[in-house]
Amino acid sequence: MNRLMPLLFSSLAIVSIFSFFLINSPNPFPITSKQDLNSVQNQPEDDNDHRLHSHAVQVKQIPPPTKDEECDLFKGQWVPDLRGPLYTNSSCRSIPESKNCFKNGRKDTDFLNWKWKPEKCELPEFDPKAFLEIVRGKKMAFIGDSVARNHVESLLCLLSQEELPEEIYKDSEDRFRTWYFPQHDFTLMKLWSKYLIAADERMVNGTGSGIFDLHIDKIDDEWAKHLPDLDYAIISDGHWFFRVLYLLEGDNLIGCVYCNQPNITGLNISNAVRMAFRTAFKYISNCKKCKGGLLTLLRTFAPAHFENGAWNTGGHCNRTSPFGEAQVDFTKFDWEMRNIQIEEMKGARKEGKNIRVLDITRAMLMRPDGHPGIHWGNQWMKGYSDCVHWCMPGPVDYWSNFLMALIRN
Repeated sequence: MNRLMPLLFSSLAIVSIFSFFLINSPNPFPITSKQDLNSVQNQPEDDNDHRLHSHAVQVKQIPPPTKDEECDLFKGQWVPDLRGPLYTNSSCRSIPESKNCFKNGRKDTDFLNWKWKPEKCELPEFDPKAFLEIVRGKKMAFIGDSVARNHVESLLCLLSQEELPEEIYKDSEDRFRTWYFPQHDFTLMKLWSKYLIAADERMVNGTGSGIFDLHIDKIDDEWAKHLPDLDYAIISDGHWFFRVLYLLEGDNLIGCVYCNQPNITGLNISNAVRMAFRTAFKYISNCKKCKGGLLTLLRTFAPAHFENGAWNTGGHCNRTSPFGEAQVDFTKFDWEMRNIQIEEMKGARKEGKNIRVLDITRAMLMRPDGHPGIHWGNQWMKGYSDCVHWCMPGPVDYWSNFLMALIRN
């Protein structure tokens, strides 16, 4: 035992450093690896206004597909589009430091010059004015981890080109936030949840271990208590499942992920993800106090693109252009994660609830060029690449194109 003590304290020290990062950073990475505008920066306002006007006059507004038309918005390819983004890091002042890739030194800009083109139709351009009219008098919440927050941050930049919101709530850890658009009586919320279900981190000498007990039969009430007030709930999750997890039903331990302990049933990530999303959808389906018009959207798993290692073993993401579909490996776990989430969503839809899918996985598997990489400005984690979150502006902005198409229909 005495021989093991130095190793134990050394291990706990490493865990403490990374636990501090995961708890205090708004951008946690998965702990376990998976298989695997230089000129835009600080542009004058006049130039930004011109770029926005250019979008307005050049884009042909395409109506939503009719019921008789065959259109899968989520199956297509990225095609060149030289008009550039709808905002920059000068026209949107709320871009978080960690997503402000140009401010943090990114020089290439070609990754901004692509748009998503479905195979059999067109994906309508995002129109902030039309979006705010659709959601007038409504409440919308994004429920999930820091990638869900990434989507909210992108949407805020897009909407701020039409109306600047008021921030009316922010918790001390920047995990629960609420904005209000007074001209449209629209409330936008970010509700943080690592797993969607109840979870407790195991502590060692008062320090988080990065190991979690998941209660597969209990919802995470921190987001669920807001559900009755919502008109739109966009749920997502996935990146926190790649670590040691113990799964409990009631007081009974039913298995674990990555623990490799005798007398405990070994489960895989797929089991944990399926149980978590099944519980979340069951809760939504059985919500008696929820509004009858509640629309729930599953935003499918957003893949990471670490190459030549994991985030903590030298993995990087320094590509500057999209993949074609032929370059995507659909045998990786990213696609399985997406399939599990959609299977559970379809099961919930059988209950008659209005649950639909915002399926971004295929499109984002083709965008290894959209991540901050080393350009995320974190002073405590220098040398590490962020290949999980997405630069702003960047391909993450197209998630709101999909969102608008779904809520408009």
